[in-house]
Amino acid sequence: MPLASPLMGGLNKKKKPFLGMSAPLGYVPGLGRGATGFTTRSDIGPARDANDPVDDRHAPPGKRTVGDQMKKNDDDDEDLNDTNYDEFNGYAGSLFSSGPYEKDDEEADAIYAALDKRMDERRKERRELREKEEIEKYRMERPKIQQQFSDLKRKLAEVTEDEWLSIPEVGDARNKRQRNPRHEKLTPVPDSFFAKHLQTGENHTSVDPLQGQFGGLATSFPGGLNTPYPGGMTPEAGELDMRKIGQARNTLMDMRLSQVSDSVSGQTVVDPKGYLTDLNSMIPTHGGDISDIKKARLLLKSVRETNPHHPPAWIASARLEEVTGKLQVARNLIMKGTEMCPKSEDVWLEAARLQPGDTAKAVVAQAVRHLPQSVRIYISAAELETDIRAKKRVLRKALENVSKSVRLWKIAVELEEPEDARIMLSRAVECCPTSVELWLALARLETYENARRVLNKARENIPTDRHIWITAAKLEEANGNTQMVEKIIDRAITSLRANGVEINREQWVQDAEECDKAGSVATCQAVIRAVIGIGIEEEDCKHTWMEDADSCVAHGALECARAIYAHALQVFPSKKSVWLRAAYFEKNHGTRESLEALLQRAVAHCPKAEVLWLMGAKSKWLAGDVPAARSILALAFQANPNSEEIWLAAVKLESENNEYERARRLLAKARSSAPTARVFMKSVRLEWVLGNIDAAQELCTEALRHYEDFPKLWMMRGQIEEQSENIDKAREAYNQGVRLWALEKMPYYNLKMQNLILLESVRLEYRAGLKNISNTLMAKALQECPNSGILWAEAVFLEARPQRKTKSVDALKKCEHDPHVLLAVAKLFWSERKVTKAREWFLRTVKIEPDLGDAWAFFYKFELQHGTEEQQREVKKRCENAEPRHGELWCAESKHVLNWQKNIGEILVLVASKIKNTF
Repeated sequence: MPLASPLMGGLNKKKKPFLGMSAPLGYVPGLGRGATGFTTRSDIGPARDANDPVDDRHAPPGKRTVGDQMKKNDDDDEDLNDTNYDEFNGYAGSLFSSGPYEKDDEEADAIYAALDKRMDERRKERRELREKEEIEKYRMERPKIQQQFSDLKRKLAEVTEDEWLSIPEVGDARNKRQRNPRHEKLTPVPDSFFAKHLQTGENHTSVDPLQGQFGGLATSFPGGLNTPYPGGMTPEAGELDMRKIGQARNTLMDMRLSQVSDSVSGQTVVDPKGYLTDLNSMIPTHGGDISDIKKARLLLKSVRETNPHHPPAWIASARLEEVTGKLQVARNLIMKGTEMCPKSEDVWLEAARLQPGDTAKAVVAQAVRHLPQSVRIYISAAELETDIRAKKRVLRKALENVSKSVRLWKIAVELEEPEDARIMLSRAVECCPTSVELWLALARLETYENARRVLNKARENIPTDRHIWITAAKLEEANGNTQMVEKIIDRAITSLRANGVEINREQWVQDAEECDKAGSVATCQAVIRAVIGIGIEEEDCKHTWMEDADSCVAHGALECARAIYAHALQVFPSKKSVWLRAAYFEKNHGTRESLEALLQRAVAHCPKAEVLWLMGAKSKWLAGDVPAARSILALAFQANPNSEEIWLAAVKLESENNEYERARRLLAKARSSAPTARVFMKSVRLEWVLGNIDAAQELCTEALRHYEDFPKLWMMRGQIEEQSENIDKAREAYNQGVRLWALEKMPYYNLKMQNLILLESVRLEYRAGLKNISNTLMAKALQECPNSGILWAEAVFLEARPQRKTKSVDALKKCEHDPHVLLAVAKLFWSERKVTKAREWFLRTVKIEPDLGDAWAFFYKFELQHGTEEQQREVKKRCENAEPRHGELWCAESKHVLNWQKNIGEILVLVASKIKNTF
């Protein structure tokens, strides 16, 4: 015990005095070693009153003591310097800004703000008036430049055209050197220059010739850089040849490539030809960023780990790796997916797709073991086989397991021969009795009697399908039983309605179009007759049937359209418009015999329709049967005794067949029984073209006594006098005709005449060589008539070639469907040698306006230069069918006296020959 007491005393001396004591405020353990800490609520302690002394020993300098804080507040006091003082407002700051802002202060501020607003409203009118006066006074003292020159602008209206043209052009005030800068000439330095200076080894541009003998680097002693003795740059090394250096570099590169391409063992290390191809194959084909791929890979990994039995996660992961070029990783992932999701059809199919040939077959075999009822896996297995017999074997194995699959039966039947296919289809319809396609396929392979039995069984199994009935009708038609077709279609409608099937008219019309394209005309017509009136109101029948006929023509189903017209004519036998539509259909798509038969029925139901009589007579005349045409016109006279059109048609028939006396008698009879301005005009023209000028003048004088307001008579009189060289009488006739026509009909033709007058004024200036004036007039004309296609078409070719395309775009924006603008665009492409585009725009022009003869003439001229003979014949044939009557160039030739007996094709050739490629 005595020994223990000094030991315990020693231990007490070694004990640290701060152990067991609380840490001082703000203490952070390890702060001296550079550690950092954080402060919690327990470190801060309880909340203090605002008046408590602050113990912030660890606060930053300037904030540790209350004195520091007070010093800072003193610094933030208001600036009371003289520069911050205003006579009205006082100092910029508020004297009480440092005090607390209480509710009373807020109410006072609101009251003062309301008073300021009220006073401001009372002074608003006076203030605005004062500001307006001040602005006007300021503008008067300091006017704008625009106002300073307003009087001069007004005087510009008094400037005459001669004064305007005499204004000199603004010249170039720069001097000659600035106007014509000389380009700096750079001459390449030859290789010999560098070689020479490399040999000399000098940096001087000129060398003293004595230096080479007595001093400098070229000494006669050994050791010099350019001595005659061996050295670094001796003359014996020869001159440098840059071309040889380039050849040596290429040779060295070839040697290195050859050494690298083939190693010692013979294995190719680098393929120079396929090197770039390999580099391209290494580039991922995806469009995403690498960071996005990493994110997607991480997300998919999370999905797989969270729910490993979710098939889309494995498929998406495999496809991501496939897209990034890691095919083997994708295969490993999808095979892992087949282990985790063995009952997923999509996973197995994806695995088979990613694996190569033999491995894919093994994968599919494994998939069949897990999913023996999967149709898609069996189809994939069949597609992997390259041998037909192997495919058949796979599909037959599949049908043993899945005999109810229509898809498998269809694929298996397609691989068989007709006889084997018939046997398989017999089994297929037993396994799948509700498949319409299998029944119809079996019926096509059977004989007539067996096919009828097959279709009867099909109707028993599937009483709600229309295709079986339509196939039965086609079968009867193919075997010559056309009388049964109508009965079958009627029974089909009745049976389907009895089984609760709604008859969809559009679907049946589509089936009829398919029958038409397949050659089953009787079935097509029977279907149309059965369903054409279903679901249509009586007042909408005519309009709807005409639209159906047009739709069938557009789809190429001509027999369907013919059946629709036939049914419409039965329902509306007295409708002239229906007969006309049917006649035009037969004219465009039928034969001459069918057209004449239809027109014969048409005139029997509509004897007052002149156009039907004329179409029948023209058809006979074009066929060369002139007596039949005369007989038709005679019958037309009986039905329409005073018809101007029929009289003129009879006259044209006789004059075209050189029966001039008969034509004269007909015209004389027409003038006595049905006198009209056109009858007199045709009479004058007949005598004129036959050379009887005196008789033509007499008839023209008589006609003008009755119809002095008919402009064409005055024009013909002026032309006849002009042909007889009576210029004064011709001028008098033209002036009198213009005066009378302007008084009578000018208001009705104001817009058209305005366009033509503006166009001719532009052309007049252009022909005189005043292009600037013509451009100015054209700009004014387009402002007055912004939607005039004929003006826009002319404006395109008034521009210089670089600006024509821009002008054509503007023209199309204003007149998108105007034929003159479309023709101008076609000519523009023609001038630029864009043959395909020009042909497209010519076709568009003649489609929009087939009556424009100028378009056909330019089109034919274009094909003569750039098209084949077949294309030229096609354009000529289409022009003859269209029979154009208008056009500036066309009328100039077609109305000429010498061309009165020429047909459309001859006039087309004549007009095309007069066209010059000046655009």
